[in-house]
Order: sequence, then C-alpha cells, then structure tokens
Amino acid sequence: MIGAMLKHRSLSLIVLLALVASVLAACLASRSPSTGSGSPAQQKTAQPTPVHPLPTVTNTSPITRVPVGISTPFSSLSPDLSPTSPLPQAPTFVPNVAASASPTPSSQALDAPAPLPKTQYNLTAELNYDQHHLAVTEQITYTNHANEALNDLVLMVDSMNYGDCCATLGAFKLNRLTWADGQPVENYNTETRCCVRSLTNVAISGSLRLPLRQPLPPGASLGLSLAYELSLPSPTPDPQTRPVPFGYTAKQTNLVDWYPFVAPYVTGKGWLAHPAGYFGEHLVYDIADFQVNVRLVGGRQGLTVAASAPAVIDGDWRRYQFNSARNFVWSVSHDYQVASETVGDVTVLSYFFPIHPTAGQAALKTTAQALALYSELYGPYRHATLTVVEADFLDGMEYDGLYFLSNGFYNLYQGQPGDYLVSIAAHETAHQWWYGLVGDDQAMEPWLDEALATYSERLFYERVYPEGLDWWWNYRVDYYQPRGWVDSNIYNSGSWRAYRDAVYLNGAHFLEDLRKQIGDAAFFAFLKDYAAQYAGRIAAGDDFFNLLKQHTQTDITPLLKKYFSSR
Repeated sequence: MIGAMLKHRSLSLIVLLALVASVLAACLASRSPSTGSGSPAQQKTAQPTPVHPLPTVTNTSPITRVPVGISTPFSSLSPDLSPTSPLPQAPTFVPNVAASASPTPSSQALDAPAPLPKTQYNLTAELNYDQHHLAVTEQITYTNHANEALNDLVLMVDSMNYGDCCATLGAFKLNRLTWADGQPVENYNTETRCCVRSLTNVAISGSLRLPLRQPLPPGASLGLSLAYELSLPSPTPDPQTRPVPFGYTAKQTNLVDWYPFVAPYVTGKGWLAHPAGYFGEHLVYDIADFQVNVRLVGGRQGLTVAASAPAVIDGDWRRYQFNSARNFVWSVSHDYQVASETVGDVTVLSYFFPIHPTAGQAALKTTAQALALYSELYGPYRHATLTVVEADFLDGMEYDGLYFLSNGFYNLYQGQPGDYLVSIAAHETAHQWWYGLVGDDQAMEPWLDEALATYSERLFYERVYPEGLDWWWNYRVDYYQPRGWVDSNIYNSGSWRAYRDAVYLNGAHFLEDLRKQIGDAAFFAFLKDYAAQYAGRIAAGDDFFNLLKQHTQTDITPLLKKYFSSR
C-alpha cells in the first residue's frame, strides 16, 4: 500500500491531509474544560500565618536514592588503561534523531522524544603526591541542548587562575587538544584571572574558547580529547577572600575544579562563564556523567583518597562512576582517619585528622542527621555516598557528593549544638539540594543556593536541636546585624562581610518572613516542588518566584521590596 501511495503524489497528499485532520479532531475532542478552581495551596491566605515548629522525629525513615535524568553509562575500561593510552574516538556531530511515532485514531499522546544525553567526561589521572603533580588525559563528549546552533565552545579551566597566570596558563599546562577525529583544535583563545584587568572586561578568566569547525546544530554532539598537567599550588589563606581548596598543604592535596569542563549555554544569552571574584563562587555547572580513573604514583605509601563517589579498586587504579552530577572532586592525605554511618541506603563518610576524633565523629553525625532531614523536606538524595572532609583551609566548601569543612571548626568544637561545626556542616549538607540537585548561577544569583542552605540550618536546629535555635539566630545570624540586598552578586557587594551578610544572613531572614507570610503548608510544599521541578537543571530567580505563585496567592510584594533590589 505504501508503494502505491508513493507512485501517486496527489493521492498521497489527500491521505496525509485526512490523517492530519483526524488527529487534530481527536485531540480537540479529548480536551476537557477547565474548572478554574485552584488547589488548596493556591487559595489566598487571609492572614499571615505564624511559623509553627516542625515536630521532632526520633526515628528517621529510610532514604531512597533517585537519579536525576537518564544516565548514559560509559563503556567499561580495560584494566591496563593508563594516562598514555590512546583515548577511544568520540562521536563527532552526531544528530540526535528520535523515532517518529505513527498517527493513531485514539487521543493518546504521542511518545515524547528521548532526552538528549548529558555531557560525558572520561578522565584518567596520575597523582604524584609528594611532587604535587597531576598528569591527566580527558575525553569530553558534548551534546548541544540549546535551541540554536553553536559556533564556539567555552571550556572553564579554573586551574589557569593559579600561579603566574599572565606569563603562563597558571597551574595548567596543555599538552594536547584535538577533536575526536584526532585533528588539532586551532585558533582557540585562553584567558586567565590575573590578565582580566577589571570585572567589566569581556574576558572570561580561566577559560579556553574553541571556535568550531562548523556550527553545532541543536541535538548534535561533538568530541574533544585533551592531555595536560597540573603543577599544584599551595595557596595562602586569606579571611577576606573566598576559600581556596585547590592545591596542597602539609596535610592534604585537594583536587577540585581540576579538569576543563564545558560551561552551560543558555539559548539567547550565551555561555554562563564568569570571571573569578575575590569572594563567592563564580563557576556554573551543568549536570554531567563522570568516569574517573585515578592512580597514585611516586612510591608514597599510606595515602587515603576521599572522593565524590565510591571507588572500585582495580590493581593500582581507583575507578569511579559518578552520574548526574555537577562535578567530581577528590582529596588525598597521608593523615586521614575515616568513620562512616548509613542513612537508609546512603553511606555517609567522615575524613578527619587524628587530632580531631571527637569533632570528626560530630561532623559525621551532623551530616547524617541533616541528610535524613533534608531528604524528608526537599526530596531524596540521589547518590550512593555523601562525604565530609576536614579541610586544611578556611571556611567550608560544597561540591557534589562531597564537601569540605575547615579544621578551624574542628579546633573550636566543644560538643554542643551551638557549635559552628554543627551549623556549617548542616549548611554544606543542604548544598546537596541547593547547588547539587538544583543548580544556579552562583556568580550572578548566589542567593538561590546560599540563602536556602543558610535557612536549612535553621530548619535543622528547629527539628534536631530545638534547644540551639535561639543560639543560631542570635550568634550565627543576628550578631552581625545583616543588611543588604539578598539578590547581590559576587561582584557588587564590596567586601566578603557585606556579601555574606546580604546573601546568606539576610537571605535567611527573607525566607523566614516568607514562611511566616504564606504559612508552613505552602512554604514546605513549594520547596519540595522547587527541588523536584528543577532537579538537574539551572534555576533562576524568575523560576523560583514563578513557581512560588503556584503555591500561594498571598501578595508578597512588600517582602520583595524589602529584600530585593530588582523585584
């Protein structure tokens, strides 16, 4: 029958028009009229509702991990893979074509197209712990998720911002950069932090901008292959600037933002690629899949490795698979002690120095308690492990599946709920939802993760240590008399203190006032829905407030004018 139709174009056109008409008629017939009635959460609240304490729960229900999106696993590696082995060829410009569904006379929806694959990172690294040297080969397979063709590709390379980054590429030495077919990438631009003379400069610090040989259409993929070395720095702590985890100290080596990765692209706006600031975080991460192979070389014995994911030991190699994640980080020390605890089917690990066994256990306990609470309030944690690492640098720092907590908090720990180790551990654990699960532009809208993580501390004390809640408000927040616009960015605050007070602490006050105004039921339903709707995505402030409107009809305009400069 198909062959006959192809021989008679006029008949084919008539049949096609008839099929289209029938499908349209069926779709229109299947629609039901809208009732116009909203859900209880959408009905207007007559009066602001006071905050009611969450009930204390002693037994935590098991946690079920759920993946974000659909993972595309890597092919397995041979046991003898080494950093000098040839990398397998990645596909170049492979269009993603979904199978078309056949029209049916029923009103059933057509099958949705398969989601586009996430970016794939295949990394093989050899670390010489004593020489502070890392050799890496990397393969990237990138798919264009935008609704427009791309003419270039921006790789964020944060290691370029360390050392003499004007004379060289900082700690980063690029040995090879090719397309998947082996042809060299030509005419690319490099930009480093110290060569950006002002924050208004269009240069993007710590980046490689690669012109494409031909535009990359929506849904198409390309592959890159890199070989490079890192001469790890030993940063000097500065309480007036952002923490600097990357590099080594006498106690540990931390590999964070250690590999080039593709910046997120926003249709109509371009690459989310920002200069490094003096405080705050500037990098923005898409969800990706990671296959990482690590080998320790140089003969040093007794080294312990903490990482974002559990390792499979394969001879000298540690092999990691970490899917649907913002990044992959690891830390190595000759001095780590390790403790663990399970929460449901999640393993929580605490790596700490021998001098702090009590504080190391407290960090473990707090992380486990916060993990259980936030899984209940926001939705399930999605990875197999969560790791806290005692840091030989100032403050705390979050990454996907792992966070660092400064040894200063361990030094000061006195075994009380009103300890900064407890509050900051609860804060950093919350980032697994507000940063890890739901991403945001950390440079331009940092309140979307920092204010939510800070307010999560309040919820932690309310639920787990209610006797410490007054301490938290009085000494963690209000002692500093926070002020400033919650929607400040990392470039316009003037100082670390002003930035923290506005974004973190005043951000907590905004969320407290919002909760009081719309009521607990709407507030917590909104947070859980926000985590679910934007899981695996990069949310913006507009997304936050547009979704909030679906959960309350309360007019929060005065609240927005009080706390935000542009709402």
